[in-house]
Amino acid sequence: MSAMLSSLRYLAGSAGPSGYGSRTTADEATLPAGDLSHITAIVTGATSGIGAETARVLARRGARLVLPARNLKAAEETRARILADLGDAGSGGGRVVVLPLDLSSLASVRRFVHRFLALRLPLNLLINNAGQYAERFAVSEDGVEMTFATNYLGHFLLTELLLPAMADTARATGVQGRVVNVSSTVHAWFAADAGDDGPLAYLHRVTRKATPYDPTRAYALSKLANVLHTTALAGRLREMGADVTANCVHPGIVRTRLIRDRAGLVTNTVFFLASKLLKTVPQAAATTCYAAVHPAVAGVSGRYFADCNEAAPSRLASSAEEASRLWSFSEAITAEKEKEESALPVTSFRFQVQSSNADRGMAIA
Repeated sequence: MSAMLSSLRYLAGSAGPSGYGSRTTADEATLPAGDLSHITAIVTGATSGIGAETARVLARRGARLVLPARNLKAAEETRARILADLGDAGSGGGRVVVLPLDLSSLASVRRFVHRFLALRLPLNLLINNAGQYAERFAVSEDGVEMTFATNYLGHFLLTELLLPAMADTARATGVQGRVVNVSSTVHAWFAADAGDDGPLAYLHRVTRKATPYDPTRAYALSKLANVLHTTALAGRLREMGADVTANCVHPGIVRTRLIRDRAGLVTNTVFFLASKLLKTVPQAAATTCYAAVHPAVAGVSGRYFADCNEAAPSRLASSAEEASRLWSFSEAITAEKEKEESALPVTSFRFQVQSSNADRGMAIA
């Protein structure tokens, strides 16, 4: 019954407890935050779609932006659009900084963090938004299945390396830091087919080519990892005593570049028939922006948001045991001492894990 009511509320665009709903835009969700000129934000995946809109709206509220990107030309074009939107292509250029980053490469993540820290900027907000949907099986230079490496593992290391800077900024300024992980409702799809095959066991097998590659399941796993990361990170931040929160969001159903790259007659027909269900990009960016800067989310951590309201993730995504297991695995695989080992071919790759029992198309976020 609750799922049906949520669906009806989504279709109607009616507001939830937060006062916002599925038709809320990023501009509307950030309005109560007021002037954000005291905020410095890193937004990954800001060259298109939801990330670009998130960056644009934060900049309009006054935030300084750091835009990491693998495609620097696209990032510079995004920077130019943001500055043009602000009417400040001249003296205000320093408010939007572009730095190189390939999230599928742990070495690139480390280089990005080194460059960022060298700028001696504060860091209040980290939005882990970038994502990819890989149709074909591939592994990263570190020997990890590419979708998982890009959507989750790179963001895990990025967050780990930036946490000290975020904690220091919060302590020095008295402004609470926030980490926002962009997940997707697709995270629940992994559990639907997983049976008794735990997330890490499945990752092991697909990376070793011991099971057929399913791009949708690989994407769902990466998005499940984003939710589990948020749970473990929130607990870690509490243990550290850091004035930093961590939450994750489902942006909603929107046709972003992830879908357009796979456009065809069937995809286009489905989207035409389902057009009433789709969000615009400004609406899809609303929940990210709400979790990032809205006053009502101050002090809230370890939660999952959809349509600018708290929601319930899947049962597997709610498992503290799986979150802890994933955290331990992620720390081990990203440890700098393993840098040389990470160059080994996939046939030599080993996961140190314990046994666990534990929208392709329209719904891609």
